[in-house]
Amino acid sequence: AALLGNSLIISAVACSHPLHTPMFFFLLNLALSDLGSICTTVPKAMHDSLWDTMTISYKGCAAQLCFFLFFISAELSLLTIMCYDRYVSICKPLHYGTLLGSRDKQPQLP
Repeated sequence: AALLGNSLIISAVACSHPLHTPMFFFLLNLALSDLGSICTTVPKAMHDSLWDTMTISYKGCAAQLCFFLFFISAELSLLTIMCYDRYVSICKPLHYGTLLGSRDKQPQLP
């Protein structure tokens, strides 16, 4: 279910041009990092439960832990950035374009 839901979010944001805003960009990256954390832990857990094994090599455990910590820290960072994005859009709506807008929309000098 998580794989399908995140894949739908990724395809919807990537294919729809009106969704190319900062908030949906962060949502796309959040879905990608969620997919990464799911793909890090679930395959080994499914293998262990289907074949009644409980072993993992030290290198495999270290790699799984490093990837999982990377994706979890990426999710935490993205959630923090998304909170700041919503804070600026709600509390300082007139400054939203200057604080989080793109750089190519600056006024041209004559």
